[in-house]
Amino acid sequence: MESDRGERPPILDNLATRKGPPTFAHYSEAEFARILSFYEIEWQYEPRSFPLRWDTNGRVLEYFTPDFYLPEFDLYVELTTLKQSLVTKKNRKLRRLRELYPEINIKLFYGRDVRSLLTKYGVRRREAVASGAKNTSPK
Repeated sequence: MESDRGERPPILDNLATRKGPPTFAHYSEAEFARILSFYEIEWQYEPRSFPLRWDTNGRVLEYFTPDFYLPEFDLYVELTTLKQSLVTKKNRKLRRLRELYPEINIKLFYGRDVRSLLTKYGVRRREAVASGAKNTSPK
């Protein structure tokens, strides 16, 4: 049986268990990290996972893990370059996160936002793919 009543399970601290630099899931994440590093903005990659749904025993059924956290701005950033059908699911998760954790500041960048940002900073898709999703270490 599923429940979201009662005590919330704890937020997972992914940085405590991560070994080595992050491995980005998508080239846009690597490029976003590179832009942040260039402007000397401290960032953390997928630092926390927030429980969104759990059963009556407190076992987590669904988490949401934002892509970046910018400590200086106390802001989480989620990038999405997914097709529209998957964006709907991500929007649902984001609404749920805001409902359960109203104190969390988060910004969702849609595919068009990500493409615009990368274009603005001179990153072309071909260059990004050629560089791969290489690790860019935070400050």
